[in-house]
Amino acid sequence: MARSFAAIASVRTHSIPGLVRSLADPAYMKLLDIEPWLRRIVPVLVAVFVVALGSISYLNASATREETLVDAVGDIDILASYTAAELSRAIGADAILDARALGFVPSHAIHDGRFMLLTRAEGAVVASLPGGLYTGGTLVSALGESQPLTTFADKAGVIVITLPSGAKALATVRDLPAPYGQVAVVQPISLALATWRQRTTSTLILLGAACFVLTAISTAYFWQAWRARQADAICDKFRRRLDAALSRGRCGLWDWDIARGTLYWSDSMYEMLGYARESEFMSFGEVNRLVHPEDGDLFSLADTLASREATTVDHAFRVRAADGAWVWLRARAELVRDGENRDPHLIGIAIDITEQRRLAQQTATADMRLREAIETISEAFVLWDDANQLVMCNSKFQKLHNLLPEHVQPGTPYETLAAALTPSVVQHRLDAAVEAGARSYEAQLPDQRWLQINERRTKDGGYVSVGTDITLLKQQEERLLDSERKLTASVADLKRSRQTLEMQAQQLADLAERYLEQKAEAESANRAKSEFLAKMSHELRTPLNAILGFSEVMEAGIFGSLGCDKYTDYCRDIRKSGEYLLGLIADILDMAELEAGRVRMHREPVVAEEMVSAAMAAITPVAHSRGLSLSAEPLAGAVVHADKRALEKMLGHLLSNAVKFTPEGGKVMIRTRRIGGNLNIYVEDTGVGIPKDALPKLARPFEWVAMDASKPTDGSGLGLAIARSLAELHGGGLRIRSCEGAGTIVMLHLPLKPPTGLEIASGRASRVG
Repeated sequence: MARSFAAIASVRTHSIPGLVRSLADPAYMKLLDIEPWLRRIVPVLVAVFVVALGSISYLNASATREETLVDAVGDIDILASYTAAELSRAIGADAILDARALGFVPSHAIHDGRFMLLTRAEGAVVASLPGGLYTGGTLVSALGESQPLTTFADKAGVIVITLPSGAKALATVRDLPAPYGQVAVVQPISLALATWRQRTTSTLILLGAACFVLTAISTAYFWQAWRARQADAICDKFRRRLDAALSRGRCGLWDWDIARGTLYWSDSMYEMLGYARESEFMSFGEVNRLVHPEDGDLFSLADTLASREATTVDHAFRVRAADGAWVWLRARAELVRDGENRDPHLIGIAIDITEQRRLAQQTATADMRLREAIETISEAFVLWDDANQLVMCNSKFQKLHNLLPEHVQPGTPYETLAAALTPSVVQHRLDAAVEAGARSYEAQLPDQRWLQINERRTKDGGYVSVGTDITLLKQQEERLLDSERKLTASVADLKRSRQTLEMQAQQLADLAERYLEQKAEAESANRAKSEFLAKMSHELRTPLNAILGFSEVMEAGIFGSLGCDKYTDYCRDIRKSGEYLLGLIADILDMAELEAGRVRMHREPVVAEEMVSAAMAAITPVAHSRGLSLSAEPLAGAVVHADKRALEKMLGHLLSNAVKFTPEGGKVMIRTRRIGGNLNIYVEDTGVGIPKDALPKLARPFEWVAMDASKPTDGSGLGLAIARSLAELHGGGLRIRSCEGAGTIVMLHLPLKPPTGLEIASGRASRVG
């Protein structure tokens, strides 16, 4: 990897020593793996060592102190026994009771502050060793609080006492025969431990030196480890940056150790191919198996490098990625020899050129498609470069000008090609340029063909020319011009026709205006007629009432007999004629009021069965007089909201017409049915019937239909019209079905509940339509 860095950055491997060691010495990589553990373990080991060494030294010092004290106790006890024995042998006439009495004690027995005292029997100190100590005093005053020691003497053994100076001391006493009293051997503890303190101090100094050395070594180790980590961090940082740059540039580094047959790939190389790093190095065979067999192999490359035929490599080949796809790489490397053995290494970079290859292939495909598209278009196409040399043209251009293949070779100058073009091209029309460097014109060839030529400048300074065969367009243009002339003539004719139509339209407008005026006059006349009839009905009814009244008085003979029976018959005829005339006037008045819209309905709940019975009772005398049979099928419980007077009139007119046109022996029947929310009343007869051509006239005011030519038809002809108008005012209607010679059925259709004004108006409109 370091050699790869050298190849891409032009630096030697010693610029990143941490990375070089990681490649050159596998033990260093192992050390890097265990280094975090060492950083934790080394301080613990040093602390354990120091604690252990200190504990051992402490225990050793304690043991040595005890041994020193034990040795001192033994020496004092032996010295005291030896002195007592020697003094006991010296007792006699020549006994010495002064400082010379302890002269036999060797000088080396008195060391480390040890001293001896000799007393007489009365307790006075007569001798000491070294000399001059406590002479003239007593043993008690010399040893301080030593009553137990002086009392029990050698039975007390060696005990620890406190000297008058306050120091602790080891002391023992032996009793002597007279004239001696006692001999005491004393040694201060602090002086007895002087040698032990010296050895302990030396041990502590040695321990401190060892701790210092260990601390220095540990400090040096951690400092060196910190420097190594810093160096490794710098190397890692540089490697990450390099890998990031390589990954961004789709590049990878190679370091091929040809002698050992191993290759090193950078992380960016693994990332580029989608593989995961399993080991630091890859074998020669592993990499060679990834190379496409059609692009050569690494064995031939190794042979070429080994034979020194080449020292650099610039080769494009395909490598299989992790997903199975082939990735195009361009490897550029140089043969480098370094190290002690001068082993050859091929160090270089591999760049992903898959996108470039794909773009090149797409460009080639696009160029091929462009050429095919230019070739397949119906226009003549030619492209010139900025030096007026031919770039390309299609076969249409070649055929149009009868050019040979050698004339249309790429790079042919315009002057050379212009000499070979058809010389007799006639420029017919020049159009104004739409944009700078562009022009369009039409040209006619000698064979009477027309071309529209469009020329445009390209961005690189050349221009493109497209020629379109417009012969058919020109012919069509001629036909269009001819059609235009014909159309102009037709337009002139149409203008004349339009003027005629405008005159006719004016005439029609005048006729429509006159029609409206006449219609208004007719409507005014109709209203005047209705008003006149209404007024005349009232005027006629007044004298007619007097005539009817007087005829009845005269017929009844209220004021006396008329004197002749003929006068009675005449009065009866006058009354009947007056009643008939009164009925006609009443019908005319009703019709006039209906047409004038003055009739108002006063609806109330009416029992249909009662109304039918009343109508049947009213017409029964007339029917019986004509020899007719009447029957009814009323609907019990049916209640209809209607104007009672109007309902009586409708039923009276319908029954009257049925009786009127039914011959003797015939039948008249009335039936009532409920259909949904409506009530239907059917008036049936077995009369003469109504012709089909006469049905449309029925229910029109003042319309008569001749049923029987032998019998004149009396009446006003307003009965059905009045019944129909009253039915429509109720929101219902009137329907007639008849068969000539069989009879007639008239259906009166009424809603059970009163309809709204809108429903009545819509019903009228539908019937009118």
